[in-house]
Amino acid sequence: MSSTDVKSNRATEASGSVMMDMKLEVAVIPVADVDRAKRFYGSLGWRQDADFVIGDDFRIVQFTPPGSGCSIQFGRGVTSAAPGTSGSLYLIVTDIEAAREELIGNGVAVSEVFHEGAGGARFRADGDAARVSGPDPERGTYRSFASFSDPDGNPWLLQEITTRLADRVDGTTAYSSADDLEQALIRAATAHGEHEKRTGKADAEWPVWYAKYMVAERAGVELPQ
Repeated sequence: MSSTDVKSNRATEASGSVMMDMKLEVAVIPVADVDRAKRFYGSLGWRQDADFVIGDDFRIVQFTPPGSGCSIQFGRGVTSAAPGTSGSLYLIVTDIEAAREELIGNGVAVSEVFHEGAGGARFRADGDAARVSGPDPERGTYRSFASFSDPDGNPWLLQEITTRLADRVDGTTAYSSADDLEQALIRAATAHGEHEKRTGKADAEWPVWYAKYMVAERAGVELPQ
């Protein structure tokens, strides 16, 4: 077995035992009109990975959100679930308001940004009533949300995470495509420009700053300033 094989089959110690890594790869969502769903997710700027047709009864389409290690699949003959019954799917972002504006710019109807009231709006039967308008007042990590649905009613929830809870970071930094890496570099360049404005001088060590920023962004920990 090569060193690459060993890495890809890395085991993780947990609770005194050794567990094989199991990376969530795909979430299947039920849709009524495959082409309509394909147009919608394509309009979000998500990467289309596949559109395979096998006979009259089977078609599978796959999209991946920017920067995501998990993709979605839908199609014909893929799931017996009723269209629109996927349950909330979370999209994690570092800036809830910027992510919302981007979706609106793509023609998506997105809720106002909200945070949880008493009892946790996401987990109560009267969740809508427990929502408080606007982002979390302290802009605490995990606490600000916005929601939207696809044409079939499959619900999506944006959640702002700026710093991960302890033991939620595995130290892995990877990009699923050249486009994902390009977008990460653009975000790092933009943030670095703000960094130079704050310091008032050019940063000759910008590659080091970029690297720290990109690793921190991928891990969901505090970003360098």
